[in-house]
Amino acid sequence: MYEFYFEKLEVWKNARSFVKDIYLTTESFPNSEKFGLTSQIRRATVSITTNIAEGFSRKTKTEKARFINIAYSSAWEVINLLILSSDLEFIKEDKYLDLRKKAEHITNQLNALYKTLKADQTS
Repeated sequence: MYEFYFEKLEVWKNARSFVKDIYLTTESFPNSEKFGLTSQIRRATVSITTNIAEGFSRKTKTEKARFINIAYSSAWEVINLLILSSDLEFIKEDKYLDLRKKAEHITNQLNALYKTLKADQTS
């Protein structure tokens, strides 16, 4: 089977794994949050991988960078939602710290990728 370029990116692989972590974690969220926080954090996490994939289907580095920036913003959204989930005691502190660390790593990777794409535009 053909492997697309985005599938080879370490950041996409990490974000893909992170989606699974978030889905498993939110399984234990209250049923009353099914269409609230649970749905929002899942959609934001999926948005990270989706925007990386979509960005690398684009022809220009400017377009690629724009989608990486959207993925970066989604990762920040996830961090905010993790904070709220922790505040509401939907996740335990150790799980929150683990997920937060993974999210921060992904944001760092996305930021580096964005900077590389932007720098390539000026060369």
